Formats: sequence, C-alpha cells, structure tokens
Amino acid sequence: MNFESFHNTIGLAPVDLIEIGLAALLLFCAFVWGPWIQPFAVRFMARTLPCMIFLAALPIALRLLLLPHHAVPAPGIYDEFGHLLVADTLRHLRLANPPHPLPQFFETFFVLQRPTYSSIYPLGQGIALAIGWTIFGLPWVGVLLSTGAFCALAYWMLRAWITPGWALLGGLLAVMEFGPLSMWMNSYWGGSFAAAAGCLVYGALPRLMRHPRKRYAGLLGLGIGAHLLTRPYESIFLLVSIALFLPPALKRSKHWRLALRPMLAMAVAMLPAITLILLQNHSVTGSWTTLPYSLSQYQYGVPASLTLQRPVIPHNELTPQQALDYRMQRSFQSGPETIGSYLLRLEYRVRFYRFFFLPPLYLALAAFVVMVRGYRDVWVILTLLLFALGVNFFPAFQFHYLAGVTGLFLFVSVAGLERLSRWRSEVAVILVVLCVAQFLLWYGMHAFEGQGTPVGLASFETWDVINHGNPERRIKVKHQLANISGKLLVFVRYSPHHIFQDEWVYNAADIDNARIVWARDLGPEEDRKLIAYYPRRTVLLLEPDERPPDLEAYDQ
Repeated sequence: MNFESFHNTIGLAPVDLIEIGLAALLLFCAFVWGPWIQPFAVRFMARTLPCMIFLAALPIALRLLLLPHHAVPAPGIYDEFGHLLVADTLRHLRLANPPHPLPQFFETFFVLQRPTYSSIYPLGQGIALAIGWTIFGLPWVGVLLSTGAFCALAYWMLRAWITPGWALLGGLLAVMEFGPLSMWMNSYWGGSFAAAAGCLVYGALPRLMRHPRKRYAGLLGLGIGAHLLTRPYESIFLLVSIALFLPPALKRSKHWRLALRPMLAMAVAMLPAITLILLQNHSVTGSWTTLPYSLSQYQYGVPASLTLQRPVIPHNELTPQQALDYRMQRSFQSGPETIGSYLLRLEYRVRFYRFFFLPPLYLALAAFVVMVRGYRDVWVILTLLLFALGVNFFPAFQFHYLAGVTGLFLFVSVAGLERLSRWRSEVAVILVVLCVAQFLLWYGMHAFEGQGTPVGLASFETWDVINHGNPERRIKVKHQLANISGKLLVFVRYSPHHIFQDEWVYNAADIDNARIVWARDLGPEEDRKLIAYYPRRTVLLLEPDERPPDLEAYDQ
C-alpha cells in the first residue's frame, strides 16, 4: 500500500490514523486487562533493584532486536570521531598521543595536532566508548550500556520525588524517548552518560536532605564528577541548581548540621573525576588548568562547525545531520552578541526542546506548570530555565547540552500526568496510552522494515534518529577499503564546492600503526613527503564529493 497517495478532508496523515487506531486498541486492553495486571504491577514497581535491572536491560534488548534491519551505527559527524579518538587514546592507556612529524596532513575538526595529537573533548563519553570497545570489541556497546544505566537511574531518581508507580512510568518513558529509536542510542556523541550523571545528582540530593548519610553524599559527588567529565560548562548550572535546592531543605531540617558531615564523602567521590580532568589537561595541553577545548579555540578560533555556511548542493542531498546543523546555524547572528541576537537564538531553539517530550506529554507539561506546588516545583522550573538560558550563550545547540537535566524533564512529565490523574484519571491513562502507541508504531515499523510495512510511512517519522543519519557513502567506501589487503594510505581530495561539515580525515590514536591512514591531499609535491614517510603502504586517492565517492589508485 502506498501511503504517500493517501488524502482525506480532515488533513490527518496516514500515520496519525494508524497511531489513533493503535491507541484505541491499547486503551481497550488497558481497561479490560488492567484489573488483572494491577496486583502484579504494584508489587513489582515497589522493588527498586528488579525495576532498575528491568529498565537497564529493556532498551538494550529492544535495540538489539532491530539489528537485522538497523545495523550498528556508523560514525558520520566530527563530534563522533572526536569522542572515538578519546576512547581509542584511553585504550592505549594514555590521555594524549604524541604529535605526528607531518601534522599538516591530519588537520581535522576538533582534533589538536600540537603540542599533542589529541581530541579536544572531555573524557566522559570516551570512557563509556572505551569500556565497550575494550571489553566487547565494539565502542557502540558503551553507548548501549550508558543508555541502559540512564533508564535505570531515571527510575531511581524519580523514586526520591514521586511514588513507585509513577517512577516506574518515568523509567518506561525514558526507554521510549531516549532508547532504541533515539539519537543518543544511535550515535557516538553522547547524551545518556551525562543524563545518567544528572539522575545521580537529582536522585541523591533529596535523599541526602531527608537522610544525611554518606552513601547519598557519595552518589551526589559521583554524579557531579561524571557530569564534569562530560559537560564541564553546563556543570556550572548543575552546581548552581544544587545551591538553590539546599537552603530551604536545610532550613526545614532539624538536624541540618548533620548534613554537613557527609560533604567530605561527596568531595572524596568527586576527587577521581577532578583528578582525571587535571591529568587530561596537563597531558594534552601541557597546563593543568587549560582545557583541550580552550587550547583549540586559541589555536583555531571559533570551531568551524559554528560558522554559518549555506549548502552548495541541493538540500535534499544533505544528510539529516547536515540539514539539522544548517537549520540550527541559521539561528546564529554574526558579529558581537547582543540582547536581540540572544533572544532570537533562544526563541529559535525552543522548538528543539520537544526532543525531551513525546507529543502527548505536552499536556502533562502544561499541567505541571499550571499546578505548581511549593518550592520544589518552582526549583525544578528554575533549574530547567537556568540550563536553557545558560546554554543559549553558546552559539551552537545540541540536545546533549541539556542531558544533565533529562531526569527533571521526565519528572515534569510524570508529575504532570499524576496531577491530571487526580483531576480526571481517564485523561492521564489516555495520554500514557498515546505515548505507548506512538512508540510501538515506530518501533514496529523499524522491526518489520521491508516486510510489508507501508511504503512512504517513514517519511512521517519526524524525530527518531535510528540510522537515518547513517553515512551510506562512508559505509560504501569502508567496504571498498576492506577488500584491499595490506596497509593503506588514503589521500582525501575535496572539490571546490565541498561542504565543510562533511569531513573525512579522521585517524586512530596510533596513526603510524593503523591499517588505514587518512590524509589531506596537499598537492603532488607535498603528498610525496607523506608517501615517503609510509613507503610500504598502498596509496589511494578518495574524492568523496563525487556521487558516488571515487576511490582509485593515487597517480604519482
């Protein structure tokens, strides 16, 4: 059936009708089978450890079931290669790599060549990738594990804020929103690691105020440290939000002096992360206090990815990520920052916050805002605004910048649903069923892709990113190179109309011992220097801007 030819007077897309029908079926099942399932569910949702294990395993299992139609994601954007370089460097048991004697051939985005050959990114995401890479031979396993940890910790966090049943629902929403179909689980540039760190912080904080014990202080410090390792800039707002939470809680506590004692445990838990940050700074930049990112800005100026460049090829030939980059870059204004440009950028970015809410949850968000209860709810809103306003100073925006407060977005969703249920229980049930229906619809489409799924249905999927950005050209070239034996030296030659985001020169941590060395084509005279440096490698030339990319022997 061709759904692209579907027309109706109401204006609903065919996917809307399918989702409504699926929701109606689920709603019927909920009312018919609900009384039978409820006793088991009540017992299960109150058992913290089994719920956490279930929520950790669920997104991983669901994503693995999609592998027949959606293979392991391939990196395609410079941020991903930067984090993979961090992971590869860690796998060599070092924090920085020695500089190459011919660095001009290896200049690329977000990678320093001097004083060391290193990624400019913090260690957090690289640690997750390195764990998966080292233990299972695949860096993507690190992404799976961090996503599972985040979904489990989302439930644990919410247990400190709301009742077990609503906390379990929040964990399931995390699976549906940020699990197998999400950008965070289908790329290498992070999100789940920082989100898990945020859940540790916002789960330990209220527990520590109620029961000032060392274990909660240690978990708070562990969460702060993990967030520092992934998002050092946004950690400023994380610490401010903690400071805003403490005074009212301490004032209410009869034993507030006891809350000061576990602070030593918090500091001890943060110490490994702070030590790693200082060691990385010194190893990469030669200074204990200079971040690799800061040195990159000093050497190269504002990252090239933040410079607005109009695509010179038709928009429909851009990868989804390139198109997203360009749409976001249009919100920038060149020249000095002004209040007007700041507000314009903030207004433009509001549309991207839907990443943190399934569409039916917009009503839950509205209910939470309308039915604010006490300082705790005000603090949640203030924290979300603080992060939104803080990251808006940065000229680019990606969803993982706000990953640390993902747990609070989930709390807003489930708290809004809980308050709607007190007003009209049927409303909350319908919204939850709509969320489940939306997830099952798109998950089922991907699970049975190519097996009778309607033609054209995928064009209506607006926000899931499961292999949509998989760089088919890179995958094809990778397969071509795999069929060539021996060690290779690949010169990359761009056309005059090359899109700067489409970078191909990315190398392993140990460039000289890698099977494939990628190098910029600097002209025959310069290229001979690198060819002489690698005399035993087969030399190839890649022109990636050709359609399809042209890979051939290098003509010396």
